Formats: sequence, structure tokens, C-alpha cells
Amino acid sequence: MTLWHGRFSGGPAEALLAFTASLAFDRRLAADDLAGSAAHVRGLGRAGVLDDAEVEAVLAALDQVEHELDGAEFAFAAGDEDIHTAIERRVTELAGPAGAKLHTGRSRNDQVATALRLWCRRELTVVGQAVVTLQQVLYERATEAGDAYLPGYTHLQRAQPVLLSHHLLAHGWALARDVDRLVDARRRLDVCPLGAGALAGSSLPLDPDGVATDLGFAARFDNSLDAVSDRDFVAEALFVVALLGVHLSRLGEEVVLWSSDEFGFMALDDAWSTGSSMLPQKKNPDVGELARGKAGRLVGHLTGVLTTLKGLPLAYNRDLQEDKEPLFDAVDQVLLALPALAGLLASATFRTERMREAADGPAAAAVDLAEHLVAAGMPFRSAHTLVGELVRDAGESGTDLARAVEAHPDLGPAAAALLAPGVAVRRRTTPGGAGPDPVAVQLERFAGQLAAERERLGDDAPARS
Repeated sequence: MTLWHGRFSGGPAEALLAFTASLAFDRRLAADDLAGSAAHVRGLGRAGVLDDAEVEAVLAALDQVEHELDGAEFAFAAGDEDIHTAIERRVTELAGPAGAKLHTGRSRNDQVATALRLWCRRELTVVGQAVVTLQQVLYERATEAGDAYLPGYTHLQRAQPVLLSHHLLAHGWALARDVDRLVDARRRLDVCPLGAGALAGSSLPLDPDGVATDLGFAARFDNSLDAVSDRDFVAEALFVVALLGVHLSRLGEEVVLWSSDEFGFMALDDAWSTGSSMLPQKKNPDVGELARGKAGRLVGHLTGVLTTLKGLPLAYNRDLQEDKEPLFDAVDQVLLALPALAGLLASATFRTERMREAADGPAAAAVDLAEHLVAAGMPFRSAHTLVGELVRDAGESGTDLARAVEAHPDLGPAAAALLAPGVAVRRRTTPGGAGPDPVAVQLERFAGQLAAERERLGDDAPARS
């Protein structure tokens, strides 16, 4: 029996139920629906809509349903369209006439929106904490890296040497922005829709402020139409997760590059690699590749939900049922990727000698030659041209660049010394730069960033549904 059967003289077609049912995926909202229902019942009690005995009976039934769901004892019925219907049906079976009052003053429109906000509020916290765990690994590896350095790249061409710690922390700071966005999105969605009803509120003396407080929301809705139709919070959560996925994809791409024979900067632990079904010699960076691949999936979820939302009139439309599967999947996928990348990076071996060899090519210090000339009074454009011609001529003729620099009248031995291994990276001294002194400051700042993020997210990981 449906929640809306009274208006109809016959039952719904099986194909309609098959097309519209959402129980297969929204059952993970059970804990949130139970919490919202209990707060709603207590609110009905405060409003005098339910007496004390009825409140007690319905709350006891909700507790029993929770026990049955937790113990996998809950028996779903053929008419259960969604988890909300299933819970109300079972509560009514347990509490009788009092249970039939559970839905008083409430619509599935505000009920579902409330459950989904509760779910998002918790799950974005879980994602944020998983991001911090990955950041911690990057910080620890950066601290261990010491004075190791490698080529920094632009256009995937060797550009300037940078400390390995600086490179690792570059990913850490990008992830810090993701944490900030997760916390900010969580703040914006912290509004309770219960009491909005189907779209216009209720004539009953409901207590939306008390219900919002009961559920730990920062505020209740201001406009009932907006409350039941708003899925900005879903789109924003998907955007934040998608951009996080893009950052994980970039990190995964570097794992793939660095672990290749062509780069040889990283050796993956066996536990975080896969092999080939045909080629015995292979050791594949599947974690990095899947981090890349899943980013497209996350971006697709965001695009799909935005496209669903763009043409909807106020207030609720059944199209909004399409918000949950992409949201659930996006969170699930990123919560698989984060610990996998953290484990891979924590166990990988950095081949620092290979990194140094790649970074110590004389041309990598070309900008230092130009800055040497600038310090002597030459305009930068002139210095850039002079050094560029030297690099070109040395490459075409096979001449050693250091000798050409030493022999040049505007440069000489002091300039040639800048091309010695390890010199260029130590000359990066500006704040936020890639040299030892600014990186030492950066490590301290990043440690403070991690502490601040943990405080904003809370230390205790919420239980996932």
C-alpha cells in the first residue's frame, strides 16, 4: 500500500513502481530518516499534536526499527517505495494508531531533504578527515625528504630544480583548499527543512525551530518553497568532491610518470601495485591510474545533477530523486581513492639519486645565469637572450655549457659555478619558493595547517551509513 493510495481507485502499475522506486539506493539514508523522524515526533509532542503516550510509543517503535535495520532483521515489503515509506510502515505496524500519526505535518519532500542534508553533513566530514590523512602522509614524506631534489617541470619539460619536499607539499596545499571547501559546503547545508511540508508549511502548530535544534542544525529554513526544492547543497558537494578528484588525478598522474622506467623517480611497494595477466615483468601503478580515471566519473556526476536541476520549476519535482545516486557514488569513490593514494605514497621509495641526476643538467640553472647578469646591471630581456643563445649554441655544437659560460666575457668562472650540481636549488630563497630556507618555513606552516583542519573537522570520525 502506497502513502498516497487514498486518491486512487486502483493500485499502481508494476512498471511504474519499478521505474519510480528508490529503495535500492536510498536505504542508506535509514539512520538519517530515523533521526529526522524522532525529532519530528518530539516536535509534534511539544506542539500538543501527539500526547506523551503517543510520543513514547512512536519513539519506541523507531528504536525497534533501528535495531532491526542494524541487525539486518528488517523485513522490507513489496510496497516499500523508498526507505522512508518502509520505516513509516514498520513504525505503524509496531505502534498502531500512534504510528499512523508519524507523518502528521510532514511530507516526504521535507523529510527526504532533511535526511539528505544530515547525510551530507556527516559524509563531508568523513571525506575531509580522509583528505587530512593523505595530507599527513605528504607532510611526513616531505619531512623525510631532507635535501633531496628533482627537476620541476613546465609543459612536462625540465625547468628548474626544486626540493622534493616542496613538490610533495604542492599537492598538500591543493588538498588544503579542498578541506576548506568541504567545511564551507558543510556550513552552508546546515539548515533544517523539516516543517516546510510539501511546499507551503502546515496549519498545525509545528515547531521547526525546536526540531532544527534537536537535530543539531545551525538554523531552520526561511522559505518553505526553497526548502523542499533546494539541491544547491548536493551540487556544491558534488563540485567539491569533483575538484578533490581532479587534485587526486593530478597526484595519480605523477605516480604513473614517476614510477615509469622513463622517469624512474619512484618505486612502488608490491602491496600497492598490480601485475599483468600476460607480461611477467610488469608492475603497474593501477592506484594512480584509477585516481585519474575516477576524476572523469566525479565530474560526470556533477554535470548530470546540474543538468537535472537547471529546468525545474518550484517546488518539488520527482526529478530530484536523481540527486542521490551520483552523490552517494561520488562520496564512495573518493573515499576509496584517498586511503589508496595515502597507502601508496606512505610505502613508496623515492629514488633520489635518479632525481638528482635528472635535475643537475646545466640548462636547469639557465635562469640563475640570467639573474647573475641582472645582478650585475644587465636588463633581464638582454640577459635572457644572451643565456638562451649560449644554451642553443652549446646544444647544437655539443659544447659543454659550463665551459662556454666560463669563457664568456659577461659571465666567467663565478657564473659557471652556478651550474654545479645542487647549487641552483639552494639559490631559491624567496618566500614560498623551492629552496631549503623557504621550504623549512613552509613545513612549519603546513604542520599548523593540518592542526587547524583537524580542529575544524573534529577529531572523531562519524560513523558512515
